[in-house]
Amino acid sequence: MLRAILTIGLIAAAGLVHAQETTGNGDAAVLRGLDRVNGMVNDITVPVGTTVQLGTLNLTLDECRYPTDNPSGDAFAHLSITEVDEVTPIFKGWMIASSPALNALEHSRYDVWVLRCAINATSSQ
Repeated sequence: MLRAILTIGLIAAAGLVHAQETTGNGDAAVLRGLDRVNGMVNDITVPVGTTVQLGTLNLTLDECRYPTDNPSGDAFAHLSITEVDEVTPIFKGWMIASSPALNALEHSRYDVWVLRCAINATSSQ
């Protein structure tokens, strides 16, 4: 039931983005990862089409969109997240910077959320 409500909310949010004039595609997304065990927070720039490792997670960015009339505004990132050495994603979908809890990674150790899209960015960890 909760998943259905979140899906409806995500569709509504996607509709709001579409209702804006246009969206731009970023070259990368800036993600924030929290390791709840040791309290470490890492900001990671992930270029589109690449995978970076955060602890025991592999984060793959498929796309990052932002409103062209407000590039520093809301970001929408499509991510696939897997455990290292696993094939089946534990998360696959859109994360929204302004509403990180709307479609969140459910993991016992890590939290991951999108901060913003980046243009002309390179991978950093």
